[in-house]
This record gives sequence, C-alpha cells and structure tokens, in this order.
Amino acid sequence: MPETAGPVTELASQYVSQVTKDLEQNVKEQDRVTAEIAALQERLAALQQDHAILLNMQQALGIAASAPAAAAVVPAPRGKSGGTRRPDTKKSGPKKPAAKKPAAKKPAARKPAAKKAPAESAQAAQPAQPAQPTLVELVRRYLTEQNEPRSAAEVAEALGRAYPERAVQTKVVRTTLENLVARNGAHRSKQGSSVFYTVADGPAPEPAENAEGADPAQ
Repeated sequence: MPETAGPVTELASQYVSQVTKDLEQNVKEQDRVTAEIAALQERLAALQQDHAILLNMQQALGIAASAPAAAAVVPAPRGKSGGTRRPDTKKSGPKKPAAKKPAAKKPAARKPAAKKAPAESAQAAQPAQPAQPTLVELVRRYLTEQNEPRSAAEVAEALGRAYPERAVQTKVVRTTLENLVARNGAHRSKQGSSVFYTVADGPAPEPAENAEGADPAQ
C-alpha cells in the first residue's frame, strides 16, 4: 500500500496545482474584461453627453434639420477639362424599342416536310420495275426452247443458273411441272425410272395464284 500511495499523491498534487493556476488566470481575465467594460461605459457616457451638447447648440443656432442631408449630397464628377460635366440630353431620353425582326423561326415547323420532299421526289423519279415472270411462265418458256424432253432436275438447274436470285428448288419445279401437266400445259413421259416433261402444243391456260404450290416470289 505505501508504494501505490506515492504515485497517487503526486498525481493529485499535479491536478491541484493545475486547477489553482486555472483559477488565477480566470480571475485575471475577469478583472481585465471588467476594466474594459468600465472604460467602454465611461466612453459611452462621454459620447452621450457630447451628443446632448451638440443638440443644444444646433437648436440655439437655428440650423434646419435638413441641412445635414443637403450637405451630404455628393457633387457631380468633373470631366478631364475641369468643368462640370453636363448630362447628355441625347442619352437621357427614353430609348425607342428596337424594331422586331420578322419571326424567321416559324418555317422551322415545316422542316420535316421539307426533308421528306427529296425522298418522295427520289421515289417518284425511280422508274417502275417491270413485273417479274412467275415460275410457271419460266418453266413453260424453258420447255418451249428445248428440242427434247427435260427432267425436273434439269429444268431446276437451268433456271437456277439463269435466275440465281430466285433460289429455284427442284421440288418446287417438279410441282410446277405436274400442275402444267394437269392443265394440259405440258406432257409427261417416263423413261425407265426417270420422268421427263415437254411443252404441250397451243397456249397454256392461265395458272392460278397458288398453282406452283410454293411461294409466289419464286
């Protein structure tokens, strides 16, 4: 116990010393502020006394109350020549409002129509594309140009080379040929296991829209 009591006593003495110093500084600061307040109060009292004396002198001299306001008017600045600068009468007059220009933004609403006009004129300038022949017409025309019977595969191969953009298929050509045979527009003959077609004499009847059994685009 005696060993631990020593450090505690030293720490307590340090706190006591620090508190004592803080109290002394606080008292000194209070004295300083009190002295300043007293000095300011004396100064304020002196100013109030001077103010009362000045008011009495003003009343005794009969000075108008508006005189200080008149004296406070700032004179007009002088020009470089030293004379009093006169106000410019031209600038003092009211400015005339500038004439409004005609609204140029109103046609903006017609811009979309103006943009569409070239596209429409371009479409109108394009020539009308001729109607492409149907697959029935192409098959009959090809058979007419041949001197011997042709199979469906041969017809499809020939038309595929002549019209690569149509993507001619053998199955569709065979269906077209069978439709021509059914309408007496072509003849069918067999040689072994193979079937060949020739064009019939005379004009072929008008094919129906779905006579080919496939997409009309082909």
